[in-house]
Amino acid sequence: VQLQACGGGFVQAGGSLRLSCAASGTVVNLVTMGWYRQAPGKQCELVALINRSGLATIIDPLKGRFTISRDNTKNTIYLQMDSLKPEDTGVYFCRSISASNNYWGQGTLVTVSS
Repeated sequence: VQLQACGGGFVQAGGSLRLSCAASGTVVNLVTMGWYRQAPGKQCELVALINRSGLATIIDPLKGRFTISRDNTKNTIYLQMDSLKPEDTGVYFCRSISASNNYWGQGTLVTVSS
């Protein structure tokens, strides 16, 4: 399984970014897919999940600003991030989760300047 995350970059506060995670070796609508992030000096934390049924979950502090979605035809998940804040800075990872395995992609760096 390979998960290729991209879309990170440098953005000013208030701006937007869309991250993508293209999967191979797994099918995104047959597993739970998630986005996680790790801010400098902090532990990795869950950002959002989307399950097999397409039910999307965003952690409470990010609701209204972040949206997770999925394109089954491209076998890709997305994280739309709006109204970005400096505290959103970090490395963002995608993850594939099933009952038997879980896989992590390489991270993509998001830097939000004040």
